[in-house]
Amino acid sequence: MSKRKMSLRKKLLIAGAVVLAVLILLAGAFFWYVSDYYRAEDVALAVLSGEDGITVQDDLTILSPSAPTDTAIIFYPGAKVEAQAYLPLLDQIRQTGVTCILVEMPFNMAIFDSNAAEKVMEQFPEVEHWYIAGHSMGGAMASQFAANHPDEVDGLILLGAYIYGDYAPEDTLTVYGSLNQSVEDKLDYTENVVEIEGGNHAQFGNYGPQKGDAPATISAEEQQKQTVEAIEEFLSSRNAA
Repeated sequence: MSKRKMSLRKKLLIAGAVVLAVLILLAGAFFWYVSDYYRAEDVALAVLSGEDGITVQDDLTILSPSAPTDTAIIFYPGAKVEAQAYLPLLDQIRQTGVTCILVEMPFNMAIFDSNAAEKVMEQFPEVEHWYIAGHSMGGAMASQFAANHPDEVDGLILLGAYIYGDYAPEDTLTVYGSLNQSVEDKLDYTENVVEIEGGNHAQFGNYGPQKGDAPATISAEEQQKQTVEAIEEFLSSRNAA
């Protein structure tokens, strides 16, 4: 083998080793990033063991009301938030007579499965009225799904998020805390917008303080109570239309 061929082979081996090393570093950085997430508090985990009508099926937690219903909400969690953190909120919603289906996302990031709602709908053919909801990035991905599948959902519910994509504000409920300035600054519509005075970004779930979030001046219980009331009113108005 000529020196020229040996030199080329050596360069290719070095280049391949460099590429492999970069990929390993990137993979390591990614897994380090997604492993640092917000855990559900004990009060949220307690919902799983303390209530009838709640079942876990693969990556779904189904919260069923006491009476049969043809309406369901699919819920996408916020980025890097353990899905179970939203159980207290969803448990209150299901007590209003609506099925809630909580989706556990890959790496706790809804961006990796924004179309998860399609698979959910296939599993529950008895549901006639579907609403898709989400918090923060989960809301953005829920909004994107609604925009891309307008004939499959009856409405969109956003918590600490705003419409992402081409979806009608009149078919959307947007709820945010008054201390969540980043959401307020992005709202360019006023229909079905509910501002919770003293609420912040994190307290739609139960996962503790969130980095960069202003401390709320009301409790998580109060923020979630007002959220449930807004959702119940929104759904009632849709049913009456």
